[in-house]
Amino acid sequence: MTEHTTSDTDGTVPEGEDMRRAEDVVARILARRGTALASTANQDHRGEAGSLEREARAGTRRIEGLSSDVEEISEVEYRQVRLERVVLVGLRLDGTQEEAEASLRELAALAETAGSRVLDGILQRRQAPDPGTYLGSGKAHELAEIIRADGADTVIVDGELAPSQRRGLEDVVTVKVVDRTALILDIFAQHAKSREGKAQVELAQLEYLLPRLRGWGDSMSRQAGGRVAGGEGIGSRGPGETKIELDRRRIRTRMARLRSQIRDMEPSRRTQRASRRRGGIPSVAIAGYTNAGKSTLLNRLTGAEALVDDSLFATLDPTVRRTTTPDGRVYTLTDTVGFVRNLPTQLVEAFRSTLEEVGESDVILHVVDAAHPDPVGQVEAVRAVLATIPGTEEIPELIVLNKVDLAAPEQLALLRTTFPHSIEVSARTGQGIEELRGHIQDTLPRPRLLVDVVVPYSRGDLVHEVHEDGEVVSEDYIDVGTHLVARVDEALAAHLGEVTVATDASPADSVVSSDFEVGPGAAHTDGVR
Repeated sequence: MTEHTTSDTDGTVPEGEDMRRAEDVVARILARRGTALASTANQDHRGEAGSLEREARAGTRRIEGLSSDVEEISEVEYRQVRLERVVLVGLRLDGTQEEAEASLRELAALAETAGSRVLDGILQRRQAPDPGTYLGSGKAHELAEIIRADGADTVIVDGELAPSQRRGLEDVVTVKVVDRTALILDIFAQHAKSREGKAQVELAQLEYLLPRLRGWGDSMSRQAGGRVAGGEGIGSRGPGETKIELDRRRIRTRMARLRSQIRDMEPSRRTQRASRRRGGIPSVAIAGYTNAGKSTLLNRLTGAEALVDDSLFATLDPTVRRTTTPDGRVYTLTDTVGFVRNLPTQLVEAFRSTLEEVGESDVILHVVDAAHPDPVGQVEAVRAVLATIPGTEEIPELIVLNKVDLAAPEQLALLRTTFPHSIEVSARTGQGIEELRGHIQDTLPRPRLLVDVVVPYSRGDLVHEVHEDGEVVSEDYIDVGTHLVARVDEALAAHLGEVTVATDASPADSVVSSDFEVGPGAAHTDGVR
């Protein structure tokens, strides 16, 4: 193993000691410790939900042996880049060494999820990225030597490269250079399965690509020759425009079409949400860092068969399932896309309609991987993304510490102190799930109207609706019908008022007093939300 981690600014470390430290860093980077996949690295998911989809995804992994040379990759085909044998590159700027290494290890996990084989890694300490090659010039040439020695064909940089930086680094290393944003976009492109998800990912990719067209190889400067190139053709900027200008125009046209398609899909999602709202069904959104166990928790709470996989961004399309609280109230549970540090802005914008599922929920279950080396950092990263979604600041948040069966006792003790009102569970084993159900029940908003009515036996459908969408306080059966005391929403209270049966003991239009002593046929707003 060669020396891979040095500083351009301080050369006081002895060469042998510096090499030993470099080898230790690379070993830690190539190991799974410290990544979002670390806590589940040895688990076998073959018998769990989503086996068919896992097999399908395995069939779309990158195939070794296909060329990744810069000259052979056209501008508009960059989404099909073969990320095969890669070397990782990271900079330590203003954080600690541990933070820089953790970020690079997460990049390794992302690369593995994309189907790459990680061969090596470089971590350099600098005050700021080099404007020309991201790394310093000496380190860039050292990287080129590592690439030749390892037989790598791709460099993945743990950051977002400016077009000039990527061009400059490619000129030195002579292989494909991809940054963190492009890698995440590539993973999303592999995992998207719904029509809306595919459109959102493609839009994000094109938004990323558009300002970077000029840097993807010399082939982009081709221009039609002869009289057409001289501007004499019909339509001066038709056949005579350069290939890069033609691609830019095509990309802008495609982006406009995708935005229109996504807008056309939004009413359907909005209608579905409105339908659930009209029924008075509260909603709970599961949010959290990628691979925190959100889909496993959804399956445990609802009996769903959502895909469970030991990879990053396994879930892209929201999965909505219906379930009940311990006291019988119905609510919906929505599994959403996972977040990650430095989530590309293009993805947040493209997935805006999907993230609205979180912004319009009644409760947010914030799932945290308690076995991860930096769970607090994960929480901060997720909250940073949630802060960009309108309305989330007013939604109650339940911190769910998942994978407690894998977490060290001292780690759990620290998390209990940091998040004193959190709930500890293991979605895989079922530990703590009943306690979590109780917390969800207590946090969900209650119907606002308290009613005391007698429903005739001929309207059993309304009694069923009260059980489904309301909260029954008491239920008795008398001669003329079912006597219900329940909390319901305004629409259901109106329906109940239309069929109320008056009794001799208490008329149907009795008035509710301020201390909530209710009589049959009455309804009152009790202030509970």
